[in-house]
Amino acid sequence: AMSDSLVTCNISDGIALLTLNDPARRNVLSSAMMEELRHCLAAADKAADVRVVVIAARGPVFSSGHDLRELAELDREDQTLAFALCTDLMESIRLIPKPVIASVQGLATAAGCQLVATCDLAIASEEAAFATPGVDIGLFCTTPAVALGRAVHPKVAMEMLLTGDLVSAQDALKYGLVNRVVPGDKLKEATQSLALKVASAPTSTISIGKSAFYRQMALDRPQAYQVAQKVMVDNLQHPDATEGINAFLEKRRPEWTT
Repeated sequence: AMSDSLVTCNISDGIALLTLNDPARRNVLSSAMMEELRHCLAAADKAADVRVVVIAARGPVFSSGHDLRELAELDREDQTLAFALCTDLMESIRLIPKPVIASVQGLATAAGCQLVATCDLAIASEEAAFATPGVDIGLFCTTPAVALGRAVHPKVAMEMLLTGDLVSAQDALKYGLVNRVVPGDKLKEATQSLALKVASAPTSTISIGKSAFYRQMALDRPQAYQVAQKVMVDNLQHPDATEGINAFLEKRRPEWTT
């Protein structure tokens, strides 16, 4: 991708690295940025050689969230479209069958924090910090709260939403907003090793599991088991499951078809 793109995409070793590339504007989620990120995600989803997607960012800020200047200038109808686009982007991360890992090098606020909360996994550098500070400008972070409130305990989410206070990387780890925290100079390496680990499983198995995970989490327990057990039986019919189970029983390495 061209370096003047708002999002750059590099594919290697089965990993699509999507990098937010507007550091001068704190990687603000303008409509243009969201469109480009959504486009890159769709392309990564379609690409046969991509097994895992990583979302990273250039500069000191991961993302400062919605473009307030843009929102302030739009009429109600266009504001509605901007939020619909944001929701569509966030939901596409949840709905694409490939795992998406956030690699957070700096500050992630408002819809930027929503983006981290939405990704399947997140690794943060020690310099990273998180906040939903909309309350400070009279615009409560209600849409970021949808992802945040499902990623952390409701009381943690409400404290972030009501105070707008910054949460350190270590606290984000404790709260379950991120999976691990590493020194800044180890972030790329740690992200790569997690991505490669995830990329080593068959894509068919991962896509079956990712989609079922989010479906069953939204249900009560008896319904969740109804969904999950049917998925497991369907999964058992897949050639990769047949091969994987046989390889295990025969004490050999599996040869995945996907």
